[in-house]
Amino acid sequence: MVTFFIRRTIGAALMLFVVSISTFLIFFGLPRLAGATPETFAARYLSRTADAHAQQVFAEKLGFYDPLWLQYWNWIKAVFVGTDYDYGTGIEHCAAPCFGYSFRTNHAVWDDLVDRLPVTVSLTVGASILWLLTGVAVGVLSALRKGSFFDRAAMTGALAGVSLPPYFTGLMFLYFFSYQFDLTAPGGTYVNFTDDPGEWAYSLILPWITLAMLNAAAYARFTRAGMLDTMGEDFIRTARAKGLHERVVVTKHGLRAALTPIITIFGLDVGLLLGGAILTESTFGLKGLGYFAIDAINKQDFPQIMGVTMFAAFFVVVANLIVDMLYAVVDPRVRLS
Repeated sequence: MVTFFIRRTIGAALMLFVVSISTFLIFFGLPRLAGATPETFAARYLSRTADAHAQQVFAEKLGFYDPLWLQYWNWIKAVFVGTDYDYGTGIEHCAAPCFGYSFRTNHAVWDDLVDRLPVTVSLTVGASILWLLTGVAVGVLSALRKGSFFDRAAMTGALAGVSLPPYFTGLMFLYFFSYQFDLTAPGGTYVNFTDDPGEWAYSLILPWITLAMLNAAAYARFTRAGMLDTMGEDFIRTARAKGLHERVVVTKHGLRAALTPIITIFGLDVGLLLGGAILTESTFGLKGLGYFAIDAINKQDFPQIMGVTMFAAFFVVVANLIVDMLYAVVDPRVRLS
């Protein structure tokens, strides 16, 4: 098990390394191929009144004249140990982890990411609990009552849930429950959990339901398909022949085997959402990582885009690593792969 963990951890680290190189080349290598000069990058940190000499001096200070490999090394080194470049902010040292400073605001990118992380984590945790419990429960009941009215209704609802995008269901929920009946908090409302747990849940109930509808529908279909396959296996018939209670057969033997693929998609879904639930956050005006990413892209703020990209990649890679560990616990055969 230790060897398996070490092997997967090394693989995760290599994946982050590849993502970091790709991200850096996209934002600093490709513009050079397109004709961008070091002064072009430096100008983004300076005011519009800065002359060519000021741009040249600033480009030299930030190392934009260095070879790409050296620029990449300085960027990675800044992430782990910080940097003495002040990026025009007047700050003499950017403490690790340092993703640089925003072109527009001169705020440290890392601080901006950390400020928005609680919103995205809150949205992800609440929605993931809802869709996991709801989707698995509906999928199991549908499999056990195959062909019944409940099965048909549940799968029809699941198909509708998968088909409707979050920006449609989110806007409908806001219109009816927030603005027509005044039952939930309006869009753009967020209260920190530490300030008031009740208001925190009240402000996020609609985003949770909106995001959970999409994923719960998919989980219900996956669980139903897995349970139908599992409940016809020989070991299920053997368990019943031993006289085990049907509840034990379903939960201990059938559901455990059917949940193996669910673990995979759940871990990856959570990892992706921690990188930013873009559509849901934009629909409800929640200032999380997804909203931050869209704003950075629209304003072409390279340091912010690179920071949120690495942030999202980290969550996805770590989620994939945790899934591999859980897989090895659920199915020991995985350790041999």
